[in-house]
Amino acid sequence: MLENTYLCAVFGKSMKENIIEAVERILDNYLEMNNHRKTPERYTILKAIYSIHGHFTLEELNEKLAGEFNFPVSRATLYNTLNLFLELRLVTRHRFQGSTKYEACYDNTNHCHQICTMCGKEMDIRSSDINEAVDNMRLKRFRKDGFTLYVFGVCSSCQAKITKRKRQEKEKEEKKAKEKKKLNK
Repeated sequence: MLENTYLCAVFGKSMKENIIEAVERILDNYLEMNNHRKTPERYTILKAIYSIHGHFTLEELNEKLAGEFNFPVSRATLYNTLNLFLELRLVTRHRFQGSTKYEACYDNTNHCHQICTMCGKEMDIRSSDINEAVDNMRLKRFRKDGFTLYVFGVCSSCQAKITKRKRQEKEKEEKKAKEKKKLNK
């Protein structure tokens, strides 16, 4: 990574520009090898995806294309193009708590997600321990390319809400008990 940063500084390109060029080359090669057309829709969708930081829904991608890129596309084109990018492993699909989200994955093959089972909030986490454990796994007749790990639990915001609600319920019960005690005297 440090090496790439140095090369970018020397050649005047950002990491993002280098990544976009690399994924465009992958797409070019695939389209040429399979005699598919190089449409502006495919390349614009690819650039839009790689300009988004983190996870996105199909609707968010469509809004970005129509707004920021001034390039509206049909839902069918979006689905078909995303499926192509999934096949080429330029995009990853996640199913979080009943919703489908996507993520650019060319430079991000190994990572973990923590997902709150209460509010559905998801966050990427980095763990060198997990990366090392997966790297050191011995698998028979299988070559690892990458991994994604999902860790489910309750986020700190939801934990605070639960604690507050429990405290309020306890206070309510204590108040009722005191009132009941007064009435019995």
